[in-house]
Amino acid sequence: MQQRFKKVSLALALAASALFITGCASTRTIESQVQSYSTLTAQPDPATYRLERLPSQQGLRRDGAWRQRQLLEAVTTQALAEHGMQRDDANGAYRLELFSHASSHRAYWPHDLGFTWGMGYGPWGWHPVLGYYGNWRDRPPTVYVLEVRLVLRDSTGQVVYETQARYDDVWFNEAEIYRALLKAALDGFPTPAEGVRVLHHTVAP
Repeated sequence: MQQRFKKVSLALALAASALFITGCASTRTIESQVQSYSTLTAQPDPATYRLERLPSQQGLRRDGAWRQRQLLEAVTTQALAEHGMQRDDANGAYRLELFSHASSHRAYWPHDLGFTWGMGYGPWGWHPVLGYYGNWRDRPPTVYVLEVRLVLRDSTGQVVYETQARYDDVWFNEAEIYRALLKAALDGFPTPAEGVRVLHHTVAP
């Protein structure tokens, strides 16, 4: 009886652990640094806009950056629609300018290889030692940086809404990160909180 109880307890513990691990793996939190400015006091009326591309952005059609631009525009269109703003490139009342930047770099890593020199002792006595220390597998992780910036202008060309959001972390899923960045950038639209703030959004891994 006691042995059976131990087996049941172990099975329940393993099941609980599995559920916990699965739950942790099923979501991920994306942190965004956001800064917004607005002169709007209410929802724009009419709530329509047209997306304008600069000449340099038009040229993206000829290189691989065009796929990234299409993804960003699609995510932006969806995010603005959730705030009641409808895209109308022919007759939109407002003008939207959309910018992005992406880069990556190696993170600071205390286990990274380093160069060393000194004296060592071997079969032939003391001798100079030059080389690298550390494990070749202990390479620093790659940090991905993605930024988006939106500028909304009225019919006179005046900026009525400007916002930007930045992601800086080692996890990378371009589509999910852009969705989180646009959600953060439009937080509080059309009257966002002033100043720099940090927002968190949970997404699937």
